[in-house]
Amino acid sequence: MKTFNVPTTYRSPLISAIKSQRKQEDKLKKDFSPTLVDLGPLHIYLARHFGFCYGVENAIEIAFRTIDENPGKRIFLLSEMIHNPQVNADLIAKGVQFLQDTVGKQIIPLESITSNDIVLIPAFGTTLPMEEKLRSMGIPVEKYNTTCPFVEKVWNRGEQIAAKGYTIIIHGKPKHEETRATFSHAAANAPAVILNDMNDAIALSRFITGEEPMGAFYERFKGLYSEGFDASKHLQRIGVINQTTQLASDTQAIADFLKQTLIQHYSLDASSIADRFADTRDTLCYATLDNQTAVTGMLETPADLAIVIGGYNSSNTTHLVELCEEKLPTYFINDEEKLLSKNEIEHFNFHTKEVLTTSSYLPQNNPTRILITSGASCPDALVEGVIRKLANFFGVQENLDTGSRGSKVQ
Repeated sequence: MKTFNVPTTYRSPLISAIKSQRKQEDKLKKDFSPTLVDLGPLHIYLARHFGFCYGVENAIEIAFRTIDENPGKRIFLLSEMIHNPQVNADLIAKGVQFLQDTVGKQIIPLESITSNDIVLIPAFGTTLPMEEKLRSMGIPVEKYNTTCPFVEKVWNRGEQIAAKGYTIIIHGKPKHEETRATFSHAAANAPAVILNDMNDAIALSRFITGEEPMGAFYERFKGLYSEGFDASKHLQRIGVINQTTQLASDTQAIADFLKQTLIQHYSLDASSIADRFADTRDTLCYATLDNQTAVTGMLETPADLAIVIGGYNSSNTTHLVELCEEKLPTYFINDEEKLLSKNEIEHFNFHTKEVLTTSSYLPQNNPTRILITSGASCPDALVEGVIRKLANFFGVQENLDTGSRGSKVQ
């Protein structure tokens, strides 16, 4: 796979060595057990896969290269390029300005942009109307587009099933930049509707089967369907695509549920399923799937707690937190500074959107066993920072500096 030129401050010699060794030992990525960093009284288990994905590294490389190649020019980002506070802060420090916030609210008027300015499209992509607006202003959209190739793959798959007459169902968070972009691209080719979760899928199924009057669809899914959507016609043939950072298992569960709804409602057999339902399993992002599978594998290791590192508005990171919370006390932090002491940790509750401080989060066990992973937009340097801070609490940081490290968990 292609390697990218990203700032060295985002890299970690420790994490790079661990990832390199695991890659050599498991080139086909079949082993999802964690890596043990044995520091004596502290055992840290690192997920098999975590950190920057292809799309994130691609976006970072384009952004920083653009800055270096255009001294003196005004450079704007449509919104946060990725959901990581450190990376976005670094871009701001280099003079990059954000035109919108993460929900699309304008921060800087588009009217103030000129054809001499540079506008970067974030990794999430953007809507077709926004692309056209920028083009009309003389902005070369394609030249500075950091849209993740795997997001574009979802758009292409949507276009393919649209050409076959399917309505496009999008599993995604309605306010997320990527979902808004995917909806825009989907709705340009076919009727489209956004489902946030399984509750929305169940509600949609009741319109498919006629259990609910079609007229009620428009209120239940207000703001979530494309212009001209006709619930009486457009729910008869569907295909499911997703926001790439959703839980893969959730997307698959929604697709399977809607598929079964159609099978039962239309009395379909194996040979006729495709008449009503498009197979779109290939739209799941490999990195999202790998990171989630790695967390599932990591959770099979007995441990005292889990720490997940990443931006608090990062969708893929919150899903890793969700998985960990099912098994262990889990702390969602965005850098090592949130480890206030050996007794206190400041962490984010993404359910309530609150920052909390918890005492006595580290047990007195010997060894203390901690599972660690990070989101796809989190620099490995932050993960090393967390490990070093924990090691310092236990008085074993010199073990890291001398290269002492445990073997892979069997």
